[in-house]
Amino acid sequence: MSFMKEFKEFATRGNVMDLAVGIIIGGAFGKIVSSLVADIIMPPIGLIVGGIRFTDLKLWLKDAVVDGSGKVVKEAVTLNIGNFIQSVFDFLIIAGAIFLIVKAMNSLNRKKPKEPDAPPVTNVEVQLLTEIRDLLKKDN
Repeated sequence: MSFMKEFKEFATRGNVMDLAVGIIIGGAFGKIVSSLVADIIMPPIGLIVGGIRFTDLKLWLKDAVVDGSGKVVKEAVTLNIGNFIQSVFDFLIIAGAIFLIVKAMNSLNRKKPKEPDAPPVTNVEVQLLTEIRDLLKKDN
């Protein structure tokens, strides 16, 4: 089988298409959650902890180099801790939402306990022959 034919067969399977749709929707969902965290959740948290904007939290490793005219020659080297904290909140919200979705899907897909099958109905002749066989075994 040629490579292209095999790839086409693989790519047109239902699972691959479902995965592609899931990735696209997941990307859009990630943007919504990022906006939720950056624009709705973090400002009140920053206000509660003293008016801090988390995106402005940085550890300065090296200051910027400025020439005599005030122009920045080399940018400052910083660890952007605030962006990291915001990303952690993004992750926690997305992970929680996915957990709730998977939990809901699992509860919908959970199979009901199977009832035990009724004993097979045997006709009268088979039942009589079984009883005769059991009696013969008993006599021997």
